[in-house]
Amino acid sequence: MLNASPMLNTSNNAIANFFRMESSSGILLMFAAALAMLMANSPLAPYYAIFIDTPVQVRVGALEIAKPLLMWINDGLMVMFFFLVGLELKREVLEGELSTIRKVVLPGFGALGGMLIPAAVYLWVNAGDSQATSGWAIPAATDIAFALGILALLGSRVPITVKIFLTSLAIFDDIGAIVIIAVFYTDQISLLSLLISGLCIPILILLNRRGVEARSVYIMIGTVMWVSMLKSGVHATLTGVILALFIPMRSASNPEHSPLREWEQDLHTLVAFFTLPVFAFVNAGVSFQGVGFVQLTHGIPLGIALGLFVGKQLGVFGMCWLAIKLKLADLPEGMSWLSLYGTGILCGVGFTMSLFIGSLAFETSGVARIFDERLGIIVGSLLSGIVGYLVLRRSLRTGLS
Repeated sequence: MLNASPMLNTSNNAIANFFRMESSSGILLMFAAALAMLMANSPLAPYYAIFIDTPVQVRVGALEIAKPLLMWINDGLMVMFFFLVGLELKREVLEGELSTIRKVVLPGFGALGGMLIPAAVYLWVNAGDSQATSGWAIPAATDIAFALGILALLGSRVPITVKIFLTSLAIFDDIGAIVIIAVFYTDQISLLSLLISGLCIPILILLNRRGVEARSVYIMIGTVMWVSMLKSGVHATLTGVILALFIPMRSASNPEHSPLREWEQDLHTLVAFFTLPVFAFVNAGVSFQGVGFVQLTHGIPLGIALGLFVGKQLGVFGMCWLAIKLKLADLPEGMSWLSLYGTGILCGVGFTMSLFIGSLAFETSGVARIFDERLGIIVGSLLSGIVGYLVLRRSLRTGLS
């Protein structure tokens, strides 16, 4: 028997390593979130609050950035996460699972339904409350690390096609989140700061065309863009996505070498095991003191929870069913309708991105709804994770994978 080609083995190893890392990161995320909730509901709660509210100031001449630690993590540290998302997106479009139309259709339809239906459910629940409507995008997000972490609990029985489909759908979901943040969640715009950010783009285009690979150059320009974006009122984490699109896919001197893949591999561990767990820890500290069923039935937490748990599964599965019935796409090999449905439920785990969008939604509206939003995210994500796990487990146990 002929041995598989080295390129094929390398590709398979890369895919396996990616899912292994994402799954481990999801488990660590669960631990970080649980630790934050334990601290927020214990005698350590005042120290937790002091930690996330610690003022951090950076000043260079007249330029000053002063924010609590929580906002430095949300606006600054999360740039690395969005930079990694941008790198993965560019690679998938040029050479990966999103490189052909046929591969794009099913996860694209699923992601579209998984954004529109949860948003519609949220708006329906909060109809008539003008202050609450700014949170419509919170249940539209999927947390790929958390979802893959839950899949990891099912072991090696999970078909690779399920993981690839879920990851591809999450990439479209991230694109949607990026567009939503850029269009809907911006403060008052400073044209001068925005102009400075815009001037960085022609420089990045030139560097890409010249095949410049020096990381220090891209980091320096990215820093200037981040600061100006932060001051402009457009959310600064978008800098990460924009910068990633200009990292060269192939080296001009050695076509076998990919600077983009090298960045991606080096950042993946840092983002998976530091950036996202830290983000989860500082954002998941919800105190449940005095919380009962009445609090959960308030419009915002109820809308978010139903959007994530009900809206996601209906939107993802319904749109995928439609795409397959219209013969625009095929059911992936190794997947059944039951496992597709279970994957759709699992997409309702919106933890990281939902928390991130929530921090923007009510920040821009000027309404303090942090408790409501986090309660809804935790309940909706928890329900989606548990039920999605049970449905997928049943599909695997009955051989309907």
